[in-house]
Amino acid sequence: MGNSTNDFQDLRASAWRANMELQASGVVRYTFGNASAADRDRGVFAIKPSGVPYEELKPEDLVVVAFDGSVVSGELKPSTDTATHAVLYRAFEGIGGVAHTHSTYAVAWAQAGRSIPILGTTHADFLPEDVPCTAVLDEARTEGDYETETGNLIAACFKERSWQEVPMVVVARHGPFAWGATAEEAVYHCVMLEEIARTAWLTVALEPGVEPLEPWLVCKHFERKHGGDAYYGQKEGREE
Repeated sequence: MGNSTNDFQDLRASAWRANMELQASGVVRYTFGNASAADRDRGVFAIKPSGVPYEELKPEDLVVVAFDGSVVSGELKPSTDTATHAVLYRAFEGIGGVAHTHSTYAVAWAQAGRSIPILGTTHADFLPEDVPCTAVLDEARTEGDYETETGNLIAACFKERSWQEVPMVVVARHGPFAWGATAEEAVYHCVMLEEIARTAWLTVALEPGVEPLEPWLVCKHFERKHGGDAYYGQKEGREE
């Protein structure tokens, strides 16, 4: 495998666009966030370099990393969250992109150690259940390979739930991660996660005793967009 910048030009460009969209959508501040794009055939992904401001980021700055976490191509140090991305690519074999932010409302639920409850049809349009919150990483695992253990924590949270149907999570005391078939889709899911978190927070603030959305409404809204007989939208696109 070569290691010149040109070897991974398209992959770097895809990851760069995803990172730019994270900033443009308002879910990252300064350097607090990252996105990656994978080439599963080659077993690599391109990820934002650590600490580089988005305003200065260029496609050639993106670092290409193997799924085992080793750097394949790039002059800069990759994101400190690289090992977490690597775990997710290994654990969720169908994904092509991962995104991570410290967006305000999603982080609030994470810091509270609470899953984001499914309270209305907006949430059910994207997920058939709560946005899960992981367990808290214990001290021993924190003192080890922290970022790898964070990925392992997320993977463990999905041992009995579908990472395809629920392409997002909040890591307790930390913040949100999302993934998708592409880097673009991973970013989209991160943005929607923040919106779900915000509306849930406002709902609970208005009515602390609110009950979860009725299951038949959850089923209707999720299935009309994602089920085998989905009829939402046109053949392509996702907006109303």
